[in-house]
Amino acid sequence: MILVRGGLPWSWKAHECLLCPMQTMMCESSLVRCLQLLVSLLMVVRLQGKVTAPERMEAPVELPFTLSCMVSKGRGDILKQVRWLDVQNKTLLTYEPSQKDSVSGQQHVELAPSPKDTSAITIRRVGFRDEGCYTCIFDLYPSGSQEGRTCLTVTSRVTAEGNKTAVSGKAAVLSCSYGLPEKVQQVLWRHTAEQGDSSGVASYAKRSDPMIEPPYQERAWLTPSLSHSQLSIRPVSIQDEGCYTCEYHTYPERTKSATVCLTVFVLPKPQVSYKNTSPGVIEANCTAVSRPPVEIVWNAERDNRTMGPPVTSQLQQGDGTTLVISTLTVQSGLLKDVSVKCLVHHKGLESPIAVSMNTKIGTALTILISVTTVAALLVICLCFCLWKCFLRKEDDGV
Repeated sequence: MILVRGGLPWSWKAHECLLCPMQTMMCESSLVRCLQLLVSLLMVVRLQGKVTAPERMEAPVELPFTLSCMVSKGRGDILKQVRWLDVQNKTLLTYEPSQKDSVSGQQHVELAPSPKDTSAITIRRVGFRDEGCYTCIFDLYPSGSQEGRTCLTVTSRVTAEGNKTAVSGKAAVLSCSYGLPEKVQQVLWRHTAEQGDSSGVASYAKRSDPMIEPPYQERAWLTPSLSHSQLSIRPVSIQDEGCYTCEYHTYPERTKSATVCLTVFVLPKPQVSYKNTSPGVIEANCTAVSRPPVEIVWNAERDNRTMGPPVTSQLQQGDGTTLVISTLTVQSGLLKDVSVKCLVHHKGLESPIAVSMNTKIGTALTILISVTTVAALLVICLCFCLWKCFLRKEDDGV
């Protein structure tokens, strides 16, 4: 379409060409203004400052722990007040840096020493309820308040009392502890034998009773606790020896565990026998069955009439015990003069067991027997005299 203006042809295309330079100038002007606005905003942000805080931290339960935030103040800013909010957005602690006595807050936290433009608080004793996110707010003048956020995860580890020993036929008590029972879903005990075979022993879960596996029923007990777990086995046997692992299945964290090893002792019951092997020579044998093997020492009261050192041999038994035989050859006259003893040492005994191999009677025992014999004769004589007196009274009465 062509229009005539002032005697000259006019087209819309020509009109558009005339407008292009104007639009270009307007776009360039808008771009400059946008850049100016962006720079102004960046300067404002820079002037207002920024709070830096660790995004996430881990704190061991039952111990003190310190949280901190740092503010980068803008030019001319003055820090008027610092506020801390707890995991429920309630005021945890507030203070004015310019006034030392202005600290106020909850009893389980305290203001910790910190550098300039940094705020730090200490939780005196971390517990499960302290887990969550904390907010630190710096009230600046004139730019306003700036805040940061740090999240705390409360952790714990499983602790065991250490390796245990028990005597076969007696009781064995194993225990583990975990400081965050609120996170525990189940406690499981496993037994790993010396050969490497692993099997379950007992377990306890929330809102249920302890469960004992069939091989341990009627002789194993587990406390219904998700914090302090105690496994008792009675009577304990050699087959119970090995390592026990207590597993705490926690949520949302992974399974945590600790291991305690059990050693089962079989106490010795030593026996002594002897025989004549040749004229004037006696062969004495001291035997003991135990786990672990015993150590046998002969005590001949420092006499030199033994015919050489004792000979010791060990025989493994099918039930896991060991038979130890100690043989000592002595002159027969030795048994008449001194008391020859077999001393048996074992890890499960507080003191060694002494067994005498002869019937030599000591002086004290001889005196005791003599006194006892005389006393018995006196009693018999007294009874006889009383009986005689009783008969005489009856005769006089008749």
